[in-house]
Amino acid sequence: MKTLFGLSITFFLCCGMGLLSSCGQQKEMNVLLIVGGHDFEEEPFYAMMDKLSGITYDVAEHPDAYQNLKPGKIDGYDAVLLYDMPSDIPEDAKKDFVAMLEKGTGLVVLHHAFCSYDFWPEYTNIIGGRYHHFPWQKNGEEQPPSTYKHDLALDVKVMDTRHPVTKGISDFQIVDEAYGGTEILENVHPLLATDEPASGPLVGWTHNYANAKVVTLTLGHDKQAWENPVFSQVLSQAVLWVATSSSGK
Repeated sequence: MKTLFGLSITFFLCCGMGLLSSCGQQKEMNVLLIVGGHDFEEEPFYAMMDKLSGITYDVAEHPDAYQNLKPGKIDGYDAVLLYDMPSDIPEDAKKDFVAMLEKGTGLVVLHHAFCSYDFWPEYTNIIGGRYHHFPWQKNGEEQPPSTYKHDLALDVKVMDTRHPVTKGISDFQIVDEAYGGTEILENVHPLLATDEPASGPLVGWTHNYANAKVVTLTLGHDKQAWENPVFSQVLSQAVLWVATSSSGK
């Protein structure tokens, strides 16, 4: 177990996705969890993480987190889990971020990480969409900024029951924050949807960028979501799926 900036956490994630070594033992996925730029209740969040199984993870916090994206440092990780929300990113960090994905390191974008990097257009292409803090253009027409609303009881429909991220998951309800008026690219693969008017139509999807698998989950605001067992199962399976080496839906 590695330590970053004085903080080291290990959790174990189930191996129900065939992530076994040739000798029959469970293979742990090594994950870099990046936080910073948005406050959250750390104790219940990490309590949720600690209940997952099959993954070893390190926590890196902005602004120092970008150092871990550099070649050589990122090579030891199977996936990156973003739970951060910085507004901008240095030019050298952009290059390291893209190079990481070109090498095939998987990426999971969780909740407010969907709202990051207002001034980096390529981030939209990387994660398959964007929360817009400012007016934006769609098909040549100006759109208002995206919105958010807390403590909504969302009815979530599973759009692809055969996908490894949502395998074994049925339609469910969750109390969470919803993002509305967001941009979602047409070429994403839908996983989770809702008909809540205050939310965008999708709350979970997969997307490929370069040689990496990407999963974006807009759910996960606070402990009402983190303590939902279906949410934690989806997150577990998302991390395991992107951590596998081959790219594809």
